[in-house]
Amino acid sequence: MAKNMTEGKPLKLILTFMVPVLCGGLFQNFYNIADSMIVGRFLGVDALASVGSTTYVNFFVVGWILGITSGFSILIAQAFGAGDKKRLKHFMAMSVYVCIFFAVVMTIGLILVNEWILRAINIPVNIFDMTSGYIRIIYAGLPITILYNMLAATARALGDSKTPLYFLIISSLLNIALDILFVAALPFGVPGAALATVISQGVSAVLCLIYVGKKYEIIRFGREDSKFSVQSIWELLKMGVPMGLQFSITALSGMIVQSSLNMLGETYIASYTAANKIQNVILQAYPSLGTAMATYVGQNYGAGKYDRIKKGVSTSVLIAGMYSIITMTAAYFFLAPMVQIFAEDPTGQLQEIAGQMLHICLWFYFPLGLIFIYRNTLQGLGNGLVPMLGGIFELIARAAAVRILFEPFQFAGICMTDPAAWISALIPLIPYYYWYIHKKLKTESKAKHAGEIKAV
Repeated sequence: MAKNMTEGKPLKLILTFMVPVLCGGLFQNFYNIADSMIVGRFLGVDALASVGSTTYVNFFVVGWILGITSGFSILIAQAFGAGDKKRLKHFMAMSVYVCIFFAVVMTIGLILVNEWILRAINIPVNIFDMTSGYIRIIYAGLPITILYNMLAATARALGDSKTPLYFLIISSLLNIALDILFVAALPFGVPGAALATVISQGVSAVLCLIYVGKKYEIIRFGREDSKFSVQSIWELLKMGVPMGLQFSITALSGMIVQSSLNMLGETYIASYTAANKIQNVILQAYPSLGTAMATYVGQNYGAGKYDRIKKGVSTSVLIAGMYSIITMTAAYFFLAPMVQIFAEDPTGQLQEIAGQMLHICLWFYFPLGLIFIYRNTLQGLGNGLVPMLGGIFELIARAAAVRILFEPFQFAGICMTDPAAWISALIPLIPYYYWYIHKKLKTESKAKHAGEIKAV
């Protein structure tokens, strides 16, 4: 059911929207963990490393998709908040055109340059073929990934965070079942894990398409709504491309780090992969909070309620601060031993390496939470350029950190690149938000004052 977030208490609205998104993110992370765990347990450390070595390459592509579809949905959220159904339907139709274009170009292009990318990030020779086969199948399934993300982003733009959750649960459970079938039971190897991911996403995407199409009459566009408009496509691209680039730039900075990590060998790759997946689970509240803020801010911006936006941001910062205390404690005391679920660790080396990473990063969890709040708030305000600038700051910081710290500190230097990037990303985000919201509130106050004088 579509939900209006322009009325009611910000805390309740944000948390109510956030919880289903968080559940969906946790399910996604759990099936990613299951995917890696099944690969590591049944195929060994090298197989786990082959999947883990493509983490940032995969995020580079999927992050772009997530970014552009989220950008398109911001315009849909603004139209919904303003009560402009005609504009909403039109943007929905134009989004379909752009998504089809990206699906075709990205799938063909990435398959063609697959091996070149893997060589560029120093994939070890003994796992190169496994890695190449795995990521090639992921690329082939990109049209499905785009379809699902566009439908999920549209539902969230209308205030519905539960529908994407339901279909993500279906996808997650199916993915785990297919992983067991293709990897543990049948001799498909590492490519079997990729095949399980694509099939499960495909089933979820088709079911989501049928359900969302039937449930939301407001997004069903007709011939008049779907007339091609260069201006509307340009508006979508102005919002979607910077958001896509922001994710891809972040992933590119990760690929630079991954390239150095790959030089340390399979054990470090596997440990880093396992620790990252565990860390992503406990930090999932941050992107979920950011997603809630994008919709909350987008709808209130469309309704012209800037004071509610300011209250929502203050509330979300408080939520992030309280949650950071919990996650820091968990990361310090409890998480490192969990890497043993991914692969046999008789010497304890995997646990030791993972603990080193977690104990460095945990002190910077709160700044990471702030990134998602301020970045998604600015995106909800219709500004995709400053969040992208934050991504550029992150890229520069990671590249500089790995260049300076890798040689003297080796793995510890790699672990320090995340905190450096998180702090740097906030440099443009926070000052711009407060400048912008102050300007809007001041303008709104002047307009209200002028209206009162005129009424007298």
